[in-house]
Amino acid sequence: MNDLPLFPVTQVGSWPRSRDLLAALRDVRRGNLGREGFDEVADREVRACVDAQLEAGVDVVVDGEQRRDNFYSFVTDKLDGTRLMSLAEMLDTVEDKAGFEDMLDTLDVPASAIRNPTCVGRLARREPLAVDELRFVQQLTDKPIKVSLPGPYLLTRSMWVTAHTKGAYADKVELGADVVRILREELKELADAGCAFVQFDEPVLTEVVLSDSSERRTFM
Repeated sequence: MNDLPLFPVTQVGSWPRSRDLLAALRDVRRGNLGREGFDEVADREVRACVDAQLEAGVDVVVDGEQRRDNFYSFVTDKLDGTRLMSLAEMLDTVEDKAGFEDMLDTLDVPASAIRNPTCVGRLARREPLAVDELRFVQQLTDKPIKVSLPGPYLLTRSMWVTAHTKGAYADKVELGADVVRILREELKELADAGCAFVQFDEPVLTEVVLSDSSERRTFM
């Protein structure tokens, strides 16, 4: 850490995924590929991602989020109390149906292609969110490693769907407290495992600053 330059170079977090990896992700969702088979493909892609960064001379390395469905929906694979729902599935139960339909009209991908980690019960870590990702990259380089995670505001906002969440949590504040607790547990475990940097992604916070209504639902 002390050897880092004043302005260290790193990568934003995510990395383009190959056709093979995208196909493997689809096969996992359809139940046609198990975890061992997927990890074989993902391990190869992470190695290629890390090799490209090392060749470019970056100071802080990432794994490219290669194992994740997307940068925040992957938590459904790790947390109890969640269910992955497509935006099309959510249409009949979302709070503001008219506003939701307007938002769907502006998307440049089908609503069935965007999947949201919806809270349907009390949240608990079934397994670490990213510690295994960190440990794999540690086998590939001695350079400092950065792990990116979805931030608490993003997760609370996206996971709260009243029709599905109200039975488990009284309000978003109560849900948010559990989200923060889970992220704090993950942060400590990552630090203990030797992670140099943890980046919490909060793109939805731009709406608090730039939008007239921060309550309008959006999806990344």
